[in-house]
Amino acid sequence: MNELEAKIKIDELSAELNQHNYNYYVLDSPKISDFEFDTLLETLIQLEKQYPQLISPLSPSQRVGGQITKTFQSVKHKYPMLSLSNSYSTDDLLEFNRKVFEGLGFQNNTQTTYSVEYVCELKYDGLSIGLTYINGNLSKAVTRGDGVQGDDVTTNVKTIKSIPLTLTESYPPEFEIRGEIFLPLKEFYRINKERDDIGDAPLANPRNAASGTLKMQDSKQVAQRNLDCFLYSVLGENLPSKNHFESLEYAKKMGFKVSNHAKLCSNINEVINFITYWDKQRFELPFEIDGIVIKVNNYAQQQTLGFTAKSPRWAIAYKFKAEQVCTKLNTITYQVGRTGAITPVANLEPIQLAGTLVKRASLHNADFIEKLDIRLNDFVYVEKGGEIIPKIVGVDVDKRTQNNIPLTYVTHCPECNSILQRKENEAQHYCLNENFCGPQIKGKIEHFVSRKAMNIDSLGSETIEQLFSNGIVKNIADLYDIKKESLLTLERFADKSAQNLIDGIKQSLTIPFERVLFAIGIRHVGETTAKKIAKKVLSIERLCQMNKEDLIEIDEVGEIIADSIIAFLKNSENLKIIERLKVAGLQFELSESEQIVGSSLLQGLTIVISGVFSKHSRDELKTMIEQNGGKNSSSISRKTSYLLAGENVGPEKLKKAQALNVKIISEDDFLTQLLRNNINI
Repeated sequence: MNELEAKIKIDELSAELNQHNYNYYVLDSPKISDFEFDTLLETLIQLEKQYPQLISPLSPSQRVGGQITKTFQSVKHKYPMLSLSNSYSTDDLLEFNRKVFEGLGFQNNTQTTYSVEYVCELKYDGLSIGLTYINGNLSKAVTRGDGVQGDDVTTNVKTIKSIPLTLTESYPPEFEIRGEIFLPLKEFYRINKERDDIGDAPLANPRNAASGTLKMQDSKQVAQRNLDCFLYSVLGENLPSKNHFESLEYAKKMGFKVSNHAKLCSNINEVINFITYWDKQRFELPFEIDGIVIKVNNYAQQQTLGFTAKSPRWAIAYKFKAEQVCTKLNTITYQVGRTGAITPVANLEPIQLAGTLVKRASLHNADFIEKLDIRLNDFVYVEKGGEIIPKIVGVDVDKRTQNNIPLTYVTHCPECNSILQRKENEAQHYCLNENFCGPQIKGKIEHFVSRKAMNIDSLGSETIEQLFSNGIVKNIADLYDIKKESLLTLERFADKSAQNLIDGIKQSLTIPFERVLFAIGIRHVGETTAKKIAKKVLSIERLCQMNKEDLIEIDEVGEIIADSIIAFLKNSENLKIIERLKVAGLQFELSESEQIVGSSLLQGLTIVISGVFSKHSRDELKTMIEQNGGKNSSSISRKTSYLLAGENVGPEKLKKAQALNVKIISEDDFLTQLLRNNINI
């Protein structure tokens, strides 16, 4: 293939991938499987590697990220990004309606003679973005900033798959479209689960998470967060639409993701009905909203109404009230996490909130307590809103008495009495006595035996507590010294249950190095990062020899993770435990077969294996999937890319796959696809 042929092929692949992105992320109607999409993308990436001079900044391959932005350039908005006035009641809405009629010169607001249509849209809880397109191509993406100027975040926005990089339908030569970037709830929960697994503090809420993500320096990390975006306002000269609702339909035709929940209302009463409906239904949405935006539909009427210094007179935001109660803060206790992080917890006078009895709420850290000036015996306001976990949002200072004494934050670990330390640039205090602090030890053991780590089924939290309190296990290495006779002296242990535990521990000796590396509990090193480190370093000995510069060269390892690895491997107690685990027979290096380098062909795909196979064992197929960038899963869901089915496939898995339209392929189909792409199997 010469360069001209390569360019033609690259253009064809780019157009095809852009269309499939649009089908999936905007229309929610995919035409091909994730497997087929990734095959096309991998072909494009390989062609671009062969002909780097043909790589376009708008290529679908650029959505995976990888560019580093040290500073975000400030850009002045062509059209000021004004904020909206807020309303909180029906009276506020009626007053807005009255002012609209008055501003248009109408004599009354009965609407028997005069007509004002409103467009109601969901108010997404994210961050505003302005996207400029020139000749159908994304030129610039700028945050709201102060409304006059914002930050250029184009590189990071390109990773958001619901935002088109190139338009294919009829479009103006140059225009701006504005919208809201947000983090879907399922992604928010997924990220927090991963952060919990590696000992990182959870993200506070989806809005802050979305805002922080968009300002990350590494666009590859942004891509992994799976941000989304709804567009809701088209700006420019000589646009074809005469009103706002038409412009939303026009934006859809150009290829933008526009919410189907927007409604055209003929009067203010319909607006109020729309708000009443979504005040209850908002919790069923897969993303967070905090209100409804109401806009005068007709552009000529908008122009007549004009603007104040801060906001348009033709639009207003109705803010939902979060469910809130006031109750007494009785005591504050401090929890110690697996990584030594101290979390203060408010113990409340029990009170009903959003259908549940609330007794406790997290106080996050010392800064949070100081900011709200929370004191013992205070009456505090607690909200649930869209959150699952109750949160304290304020204090009723009018109920404060002399008995409400300012809080002195704990200085010593509540479990082992070690002096707490607060690390630079971190909000939480930590107990650094990780090898001798009870909750940290038990937390490390629970992490070590978990399914994604050593997968020792017979060791639940109650059993770990029992083994720890009886002095049988004081660290993860002690697990491999447990004798059956010792177990039989404990309550709830009979001969069979004791033998099951011994067998489970013995079976864990076959767990590969990458999972052992995850299991030993290095802070910030999650399951995926552990795999990439293991593939790169091959053994724990090599990892111990690496300096910070060496570590940072590994994919997904930045300065924070590198520092954490070095600190862990410099700790003499940790090295003693690793040495004992080696002696016990754990895998601290990759086998020859594991060292085979695969591909990224299956990157982003989730695959479920079920049944009996003739050419390879299930474990061998799982290894092939992981070696080629895919993810194994044990259950069918909407996130499943396809079911790899053998003989005697599980009937429930098959039924669910068919119900969810998950593509089902055979072992031969799978192997043929890998061989066709020259993948090692």
